[in-house]
Amino acid sequence: MIRSAKPSDVPAIHTMIRELAAYERAPQEAKATEEQLREALFGAHPAVFALIAEEAGGAGEPAVPVGFALWFRNFSTWTGTHGVYLEDLYVTPRARGGGHGKALLAELARICVERGYARVDWSVLDWNEP
Repeated sequence: MIRSAKPSDVPAIHTMIRELAAYERAPQEAKATEEQLREALFGAHPAVFALIAEEAGGAGEPAVPVGFALWFRNFSTWTGTHGVYLEDLYVTPRARGGGHGKALLAELARICVERGYARVDWSVLDWNEP
């Protein structure tokens, strides 16, 4: 299931950002704090947005976040419309192969169409073949 992030997701997002930094061989560069993320995502003037991929919990257990997409609006002077820049897309190793990454991208594309945004931009490290 894909849904918009809520304030209670900040610790999980922070953990996954640190996991992503380790995967990208730069754990020392992930300096954002939970407080900074909370303000950026849910403060008076949110500047970034996040989607959460989650899996159902066991019998009676709550769903568990297994991935996220963090994005912000950009703008094209050529088209005169906003777009989306996907800053991070991450799925925990144990949940990879379950379609969560594709589902996060599909939801982001749906948001773009719904809002009339012109494009989605995203950069991936050249060695990151998966």
